[in-house]
Amino acid sequence: MGDLIPLFPLGTPLFPGVVLPLQIFEPRYRRLVRDLLAQPDENTRRFGVVAIRQGWEVEQVAPAAALYDVGCTAHVRTVRPQPDGGFRITTVGGERFRLLDVHVTQDPPYLRAEVEWLAEEEAAEEAAGDHEVLAAPHDGGVHDKDLDALVSDVARSSLEVLVRGVRELFTRYVGAVAGLGVGAPDDEAVETALLGAVAEDPRALSYLVASAALLTTEDRQALLAESATRRRLVTEARLLRRELSLVETIGAVPAPLQRFAVPRSAN
Repeated sequence: MGDLIPLFPLGTPLFPGVVLPLQIFEPRYRRLVRDLLAQPDENTRRFGVVAIRQGWEVEQVAPAAALYDVGCTAHVRTVRPQPDGGFRITTVGGERFRLLDVHVTQDPPYLRAEVEWLAEEEAAEEAAGDHEVLAAPHDGGVHDKDLDALVSDVARSSLEVLVRGVRELFTRYVGAVAGLGVGAPDDEAVETALLGAVAEDPRALSYLVASAALLTTEDRQALLAESATRRRLVTEARLLRRELSLVETIGAVPAPLQRFAVPRSAN
């Protein structure tokens, strides 16, 4: 048995630290917001965001098949009631989780899921560092303690190089996409400012790139499921090079399949 949390399926995944504004108009999610507001502890006002793998009405198919299995919690920060009974809310991505089971009930009318929380691998990967690169027959000339220190130094240095490379690729990518006229006019300025704010934080940088780059849902989901910042950044460097090639040679960016889909008719 995992922790039980409310679910909010969306067409794209949410990432830790990323702001997600939502306009709540469906009755079931109005109920969800009211239930969250009824909780006395603001820290517990959260729900899980999971990306939709297929379909629109998740409850009408097997939820386990309709949803990706890794999601991220959305912590409610502001709530603005609307005259029509809906809400405008602002949330921030929190913890990553894996779905264990999905509950479909009449009361409450929204989905809930049992989840297990996914830990980040920052400490483990830093300790391991680039040990594979340095691995060599030990001749007794270097004490284990000295080797561990060397491995740690190389790991930190290589991460700094990786961060700098992703930062430069993302800056080029944002400029190239802006040149195509894709997105809002001020998107480039906003993303450049965000990039400056997270420039020295590898984990935050990796999640900014994952959420801001115009990637497919499948690419974004793979980045969300990755638990190690280093591996996430390596993947993003590859993806950004691929996307830059597309933008600069044929002037194209990927569009999520949901953009071309049509909601199921009630008829």
